[in-house]
Amino acid sequence: MNCIIIDDEETARLIIRQLCSQVDQLNVIEEFPNAIQAIKFLNSNSIDLIFLDIHMPDFTGFDFIQTLKNPPKIVLTTSDEKFALEAFEYECIVDYLVKPITLPRFVKAIQKAESTPDITPVSTAVQDKKEPSGISSGENDLYVNIDRRLIKIDIPTILIIEAKGDYILIKTERQNYTVHSTLKKIEEKLPDDLFLKVHRSYIINIKRIIDIEDNSVLIAKDVIPVSRSNRPELMKRLNLL
Repeated sequence: MNCIIIDDEETARLIIRQLCSQVDQLNVIEEFPNAIQAIKFLNSNSIDLIFLDIHMPDFTGFDFIQTLKNPPKIVLTTSDEKFALEAFEYECIVDYLVKPITLPRFVKAIQKAESTPDITPVSTAVQDKKEPSGISSGENDLYVNIDRRLIKIDIPTILIIEAKGDYILIKTERQNYTVHSTLKKIEEKLPDDLFLKVHRSYIINIKRIIDIEDNSVLIAKDVIPVSRSNRPELMKRLNLL
């Protein structure tokens, strides 16, 4: 079984890797110090089993599981026994190992994983075949970290992205999101056929433009300035009659 290890403690990851090396059927593909990095990996890689710590800064093991649409088998590794009942509410969790983990107990967990019916592997942490890509994203979705949770945004519903100091404001059809990031970072992730930076403080969804007048565009109820240097590119992108 191809597996990955997610634990914020380097020593804990080393111990799990050593235990894996003593079980012939396990192949450790990668290890990660946090869930966010693991999600990025899962966006383009399929695995059979995850060894997952519960307590990690910013993003817990349970938070991570809830972002997965089709999770692989998961063995929780933790020093805390109190989450065992909650853990088994998740169909993907096949065992709950309390640290320090012994080899016999570890082997038993692997046997449980092998005997559990296969769950559809993750080819992308969150996959939806209908939309285009972004920050911490599947092929068609944008995921933003807000209050220690990853929130899914359907990219075509984004109207405007506005820079506000160290944050960006993402306005969608239904809701607005304030995210600690930069326009440059999100611009690199958005599909070019939908989005254009029209001003140093604004990226717009060009498919959502209602009206253009002088050096501004109207999107929903917002009038967005268009800088002189970006106007030619905007006009080039439009399907003019």
